[in-house]
Amino acid sequence: MTEISTNPVHIQPGLNNLLSRYAECMMWLARYMERIENLARLLEVTESFVRGADGRPGWDTILQINSDEDCFFARHQTATEQEVLAFYVTEQENPNSIKAMAHAVRENARAVRPLISTEMWMQLNVFTRWVLDLHPSDIRANSLSGLCNRLKQECQSHYGITEGTLYRDQAWLFYLLGKHLERSDQITRLIDIRYHTLLPAHEEVGSGIDITQWASILRSAAAYHAFRRLQPVTTTPVNVVGFLLKNEGFPRSLSTSLRMLDSTLSTIAGHGSLRRLCAPIQECVAELRVTLADQTVEDIIIRGLHEYMQWIQTQISRVQQETALAFWPAPGILGGTPSVQVQQ
Repeated sequence: MTEISTNPVHIQPGLNNLLSRYAECMMWLARYMERIENLARLLEVTESFVRGADGRPGWDTILQINSDEDCFFARHQTATEQEVLAFYVTEQENPNSIKAMAHAVRENARAVRPLISTEMWMQLNVFTRWVLDLHPSDIRANSLSGLCNRLKQECQSHYGITEGTLYRDQAWLFYLLGKHLERSDQITRLIDIRYHTLLPAHEEVGSGIDITQWASILRSAAAYHAFRRLQPVTTTPVNVVGFLLKNEGFPRSLSTSLRMLDSTLSTIAGHGSLRRLCAPIQECVAELRVTLADQTVEDIIIRGLHEYMQWIQTQISRVQQETALAFWPAPGILGGTPSVQVQQ
């Protein structure tokens, strides 16, 4: 049996004096790319597998997962398929649309151009140009799957190129921080909303319902095949939630993301004077890991899954805020430099 490393993040000496604006841009570049892939998967899975009480695709659940109800209904009257897809793909006025996030990716990549490889820049340049040229006619229902597949493939190509070409210095570390912060946030939002949407009002918490619908949660997290390797027969709410929260072998689980956050912060803190700056962030992540490890999934569900997911999301936001305060404070406070794009 192979033991999972508890400190998988390594850094090379030299080139350690990273400008704060570069650190911020690298973090948000990673967060936006994760968010685009996650949203593409949500759109595709919702169309194919997620059904509301009327048997139709549950497009409104995507609004709930992303906390976009107010923003959406300020522009649209009803959450129809056409309007939700336009809102999340081509409406650049929506800061959480794929087009708006692609613009943010492009600008952050442009800001850190001296740090990233030619291959990484070229792939991001072509990808974001394609997204920015999308029109509503490109997301017709019969082409949604193809569109989402290309979005996912482009994001995965980006991860591969970044993994293979980005030098292992502080820029890489802040990229990892953004990546795993975003994964932690997205997995808790997904579990929170989809769990309570799928659980009928007359059922007790933890009751089993339509297996196909629970499988949609796994597919939304790219976890279906990994889950089936461990749970070939029993697809239950407790097993699904437990896998997404606590499984150490799945790269998008909350437990894995928090472990990677902790490891990355420890590596950053090893750079002399940065230990003091990292301390409050590390304490927050450590608290998250302890609360997750000290509870069983059954305990979490009985005590209140929604409340626990909400608390985790608040703590993740706090990690982002503490990181910003430490490494790129607002102008006029500690001489920090504003980034190209900061959007939560």
